[in-house]
Amino acid sequence: MDTPSIWFVDLGIKINELNPIAFNLFGINIYWYGIIIFIGMITGYFVVKKETKRTNQNFDIYSDFLLIGIICGVIGARLYYVIWEWDKYKYNLTQIFNIRKGGIAIYGAVISLFIAAFIYTKVKKINFLKFLDTNILGLVIGQAIGRFGNFVNREAFGGYTDSLFAMRYRISDIKMSDSQALKNVLENTIVYNGVEYIQVHPTFLYESIWNIGLFIILNILKKNKKFDGEIVAVYFALYGIGRFLIEGLRTDQLVIKGTGIAVSQLVSLLLILFSSAFIIFKLKKR
Repeated sequence: MDTPSIWFVDLGIKINELNPIAFNLFGINIYWYGIIIFIGMITGYFVVKKETKRTNQNFDIYSDFLLIGIICGVIGARLYYVIWEWDKYKYNLTQIFNIRKGGIAIYGAVISLFIAAFIYTKVKKINFLKFLDTNILGLVIGQAIGRFGNFVNREAFGGYTDSLFAMRYRISDIKMSDSQALKNVLENTIVYNGVEYIQVHPTFLYESIWNIGLFIILNILKKNKKFDGEIVAVYFALYGIGRFLIEGLRTDQLVIKGTGIAVSQLVSLLLILFSSAFIIFKLKKR
């Protein structure tokens, strides 16, 4: 029976089965989510290495920061998610440390990396903004790759759509406890060959494409940048715009209790405002 697990209807792409678990190692399940995030990190590492060579910087300074950045990024991403989803963890604290099945937020990683980079550059006595300009290229390509971890986990999708990129998930493959979003789209279920599907926006794909476009733009701008901090400021402004729009499509938003305001949309607006103000200030100063 033709009942694919994941199906991009209008694009004619079908994936019959896609197990979130890649393999088992010494009795421990290794998830595709973690593998994809790792690939994103490694790709970012080589992008930064190439950029330091282009700008005649000492790559050792950046490679020394790698482990610090990974640890701080993971902790920040998880902490950010847990804070805004505290009701899920307050009675089961041990699950806070179980990140193999997802449950991290990119803004948490970015904020923690920003703080770690500030402290690191002060200790090393190097230019903080130049350090960010170089590292941000690795971060954005890592984000573009990492979003596919959400795809494998069947999470971070949007509401119902019949657009060109409409994606169907087999409901039986999605754990209700893992996705509040599922509850928000069940009213638009589709039955095909006796199997129930949800048909949704693949917001993971939208953001990945946006980040690839942003990566290209930043690589064009870096060749003629006018001041240190320009590249990271443009990143925050453009990523903020894309994330604000895409977040509006998602049904699993982290929200501020009692307001219905999506946390990521609020953070995006602040980033757009502050980064735009920074760019204008720097250009006027010149």
